[in-house]
Amino acid sequence: MAQFKVYGRDTFLRGVRSELSDVLHAAAVDVLQLPPSKRFHRFFPMTADDFPTPDGRTERYLVVEVLMFEGREVDTKKAFYARLYRDVGALGVEPADLEVTLIETPRHDWAIRGLPGDELALPYRVDV
Repeated sequence: MAQFKVYGRDTFLRGVRSELSDVLHAAAVDVLQLPPSKRFHRFFPMTADDFPTPDGRTERYLVVEVLMFEGREVDTKKAFYARLYRDVGALGVEPADLEVTLIETPRHDWAIRGLPGDELALPYRVDV
């Protein structure tokens, strides 16, 4: 299980939302081994006042937070980062303009479809 939150300037994010969702989803399926039917992406386009860019960043600056079950190997997470940095380049996003944070929690800290996460039968492995 994973949920994605993407923050960025409204002037940029609205124009690349669909393509960015495809990039995130492809990386999640290929690297994190999430099922293709699971696409939980939320986009938060913000004004410049609400989303200031740090020095060295451009109007294309994006922050991606991924909330997911714990258990993946460090190498898997690093491969996920590498895949995102590679693929967002096609959207005109340079490495300095992308920040990614993985937030892992135990399955029992989630509730999904009326059950605690540790009681769900998952169609994929989280210890990839």
